[in-house]
Amino acid sequence: MPASDALPDLSGLLELSRIEQLDLKPVILRVQTDLYLRAPRRDRAVRETFTSLACGLIPTVDQDTLHVVAEKLATHPETPRAVLEALAARGIIAPPAAADADTAEDAPMPAMLTARLASLPSLRREAIEDLSRDGRPEVDLALALNREITLGGEPLRRVASRARRDADLARVLLARPDLAAGDLAPLYLHADPATREAIVRAVEAVAGLRPCPPVPRGLGAALTALSTDRDVPTFVETLAASLGLPTDFVTEADEPDARYDLLTLAMRAAGLHEDEAVYVFLTLNQGVARSAERVTALVAVFRSLGRAAARDLLATLLDRPLAERTPDLHRPYHGPEASFRHGTERAAPSRAAPPVRNRLDGSR
Repeated sequence: MPASDALPDLSGLLELSRIEQLDLKPVILRVQTDLYLRAPRRDRAVRETFTSLACGLIPTVDQDTLHVVAEKLATHPETPRAVLEALAARGIIAPPAAADADTAEDAPMPAMLTARLASLPSLRREAIEDLSRDGRPEVDLALALNREITLGGEPLRRVASRARRDADLARVLLARPDLAAGDLAPLYLHADPATREAIVRAVEAVAGLRPCPPVPRGLGAALTALSTDRDVPTFVETLAASLGLPTDFVTEADEPDARYDLLTLAMRAAGLHEDEAVYVFLTLNQGVARSAERVTALVAVFRSLGRAAARDLLATLLDRPLAERTPDLHRPYHGPEASFRHGTERAAPSRAAPPVRNRLDGSR
């Protein structure tokens, strides 16, 4: 093994650590943990050296040092099992699950163990960053429940994005008092009316900075006609096409009520008028139409935000951008002699040259 791959010999510091007035054991454990995690290779010799030193120091150092070490080792797949057991013996983490001896060193950190680490009150920013990448529901929930940490930035974005399809996780995040309304926008469909209003205000504050594309000609008439026929598949397909979305976009919501809220936001984002939206509520689905309370709630959703905010919020809920150009459903008839451009662009009409006036002195 190349000398550069081996952990430094800190035996001199270990000797110093035995001096009663000079306790270097916490420093040595932290330094050795950092060196182990940064090593370019962690072969058997390196693992055995680190395991021997760490297991000798863990029973002797303070709890704060152990929390720091546990955070650093939390999501690393090459953390030696004996080190995890030593941390568990001090009550810092849960005991690691049993694993096959041949694969224990290379196995991913058990979800229960990682979730316990995510619950530590003194997690540093780097540890939160690593844990938010884990993606397992137990770890996400532990981070969301841990109100002793600052959950924001990319870690919050990752957890909130996964919470769109996890109602329990969404409820925990929505209950945190330290999160801004704008950061909770992916959870709009799970939020109560007051939180929805706060989310809409946050989205409206920045939505007006981007212009909306023109409303496709004939879209309202096409959708109301399909609603009259109760042709739900074609209705959703036409609405999705007008926004550049896949035809199954409503399946991003699991509950029927949430799917209709999503459909309402899509109609607002597409540029339908309120009377057209109300007509759809009263004709497309008879189960909705028979409930005056449900129709009233959907109209309130439609009225609660402008078209630009609806586009931004819909893009956040679906975690994908909306099309900036939409197809024009109106196709006027052109004779064979007509000259026109395809698509929504039209040639600008020619303008006559302005008349030339003679100057009073006779010059032009």
